[in-house]
Amino acid sequence: MRFMVLVKANKDSEAGKLPNESLIVAMGKFNEELIKGGVLLAGDGLHASSKGARIKLSANGPAIVTDGPFTETKGLISGFWMVQVKSKAEAIEWFNRCPADVGEIEVRQVFDATELRG
Repeated sequence: MRFMVLVKANKDSEAGKLPNESLIVAMGKFNEELIKGGVLLAGDGLHASSKGARIKLSANGPAIVTDGPFTETKGLISGFWMVQVKSKAEAIEWFNRCPADVGEIEVRQVFDATELRG
C-alpha cells in the first residue's frame, strides 16, 4: 500500500523560514531510516504558497488561476513523503518516529490503479 504523508504548513513555513539546523539534521536521520527500511518512495519540502498558485477547474468555463500567497494556512502543506508499507498501522508506526518539531502530519492512503477501475 502506498501512503502520502503530508506535513501541515504553519506561519513559519508560509513565511519561507527554513527549519533550524537541529531539525534539518533530525529529519535527515529520519529520512535515512525510511530509506534503510525500504519504505521511502519520495519526499521533499515545499516552498511557501506565495510561490504557488491554485487552479479552479470548471466544466462550464475556463479555469481560474489564483496566485499565492494564500492567507489561511489551514489546509496548506509544507512537505510530503510517499511511502510503500503493508498497512496504515505500519505507516503510523513509522511516522510516530518523525521528529516532533515537524508539527502536524497527515497520513493518507493513495488509490491503487486497480481500485480506480472498479
